[in-house]
Amino acid sequence: METTMTDSGASYSRQGQVQVHFITNFPDIELPEGKRQLLVPTNVRRYGLSQILNSESMLGTPAPIPFDFLINGTFLRTTLEEYLTANGLSSETTLNLQYVRSLIPPLYEASFEHDDWVSCVDILSRSSVAGIWDGSEVIAGQERILSGSYDGLLRVWNKSGQSIATSASSSAGGHTSSIKSARFISPTQIASSGLDRTIRVWKYTEAEDHFSAELKPILELYGHKGSIDSIDVHGPSNRILSASADGTIGLWTTLKNSAPPASAELLTSGPSAKRRKIATSTSTPQRGPLSTIKSHTSPITAAIFNPLDATVAYSASQDHTVRTFDLTTSSLVDTRTTSHPLLALTALPGISSQLLAAGTSARHITLLDPRISAQSTQVMTLRGHTNKIVSIAPDPESNYGLVSGSHDGTCRVWDLRSSRHGTKDEGGGLVGEAVYVVERESAKGGKRPVGGEGIKVFGVQWNKDVGIVSGGEDKMVQVNRGRGVTRPDTT
Repeated sequence: METTMTDSGASYSRQGQVQVHFITNFPDIELPEGKRQLLVPTNVRRYGLSQILNSESMLGTPAPIPFDFLINGTFLRTTLEEYLTANGLSSETTLNLQYVRSLIPPLYEASFEHDDWVSCVDILSRSSVAGIWDGSEVIAGQERILSGSYDGLLRVWNKSGQSIATSASSSAGGHTSSIKSARFISPTQIASSGLDRTIRVWKYTEAEDHFSAELKPILELYGHKGSIDSIDVHGPSNRILSASADGTIGLWTTLKNSAPPASAELLTSGPSAKRRKIATSTSTPQRGPLSTIKSHTSPITAAIFNPLDATVAYSASQDHTVRTFDLTTSSLVDTRTTSHPLLALTALPGISSQLLAAGTSARHITLLDPRISAQSTQVMTLRGHTNKIVSIAPDPESNYGLVSGSHDGTCRVWDLRSSRHGTKDEGGGLVGEAVYVVERESAKGGKRPVGGEGIKVFGVQWNKDVGIVSGGEDKMVQVNRGRGVTRPDTT
């Protein structure tokens, strides 16, 4: 039966109405069959629709549940009337409204202070790839946060903000300059890289009480002639992938007996050579790359393993391109050219197929379909940052969420279902807007500089068990809630 719904708590006009069909994927909040189709005022927004659903004649919830609504996979951010107009639909149309519990803001939880800028972060937990690869489950409460800093040191933290391990100084086998990237390979192994043009592999050992730990250098890798700004790791194959300002990609093994010798020329020149001559007390093995790939024409800012196939790599460069490589043959497979220098890259599961998200110097994120058969290079553009985007991480609990870190001093959470048609000035196409903006807690109370001066974000990661972790120019590692941000948390 067709019903006209005007909630007693709202004064809606009866002049404009549209028929809607309420649907949900959550059985506990599903309407009975006879109540799903309604006539509702066209001037209602999300809040009004939420009131209607919660009313006694509908769900009759004891306490109101905030809802979000999707039409054709996109969040409703306007009135129904504005949606109909924007999509060229008449009020005679029946709209399928999918409702979900409202998303939870990524609330601030904690900050850990450093002596210098924090360039990168990573997370070890039972749900992180390093925790899963190892097979030995990380115990709840013993999750770890890894940070790399411009002071050349790595630090490992517990969730309470205690620094339980700090890497060796340059005189004891550590980095001789700023660290730019660091990753957990396993619960007992870490890789890091930086301005000293080296990758270092560390053995990580915790004390029995888990309140202290040791980071011991076990391998130094040489092969790049410029800063190594990004690394990715694949634990099962003991591989490391590196992106360098020298325009090359490096593929390395963490097994010293399988690694080629390091180039004598690189060992006797460059920023680490002087330290090696002085510090003869350290005897860390030194090795070279399995292969180096020269393809890009400008500095490479990111290189990642394809999460679905570790023999495939994707890279992003200041030469405006994203490239696909076959690592078994070190050959270029595909090149996608964009309009701007690219500074960050991550792979997303995507709603129907894998996507690549690339952060640009032009303040937006470009979403690309890496499949050679793809007709269009660019799938969507995410807009909202006011400075360049230097770090991106996927949502661990959904196929359509991601978080980005920018020099504007914010992290932004995006949901690919929250999109609109771009304006002429934006070049048309699909445009996504952030569903949440995560500010730096260190700047709270003051006005955030448009360019992010003093609070630039350099690195961000998102983990199911720990949350959204970011580091930056404010010398802080910041932790924000990550569950329920793009997917309703029913736990």
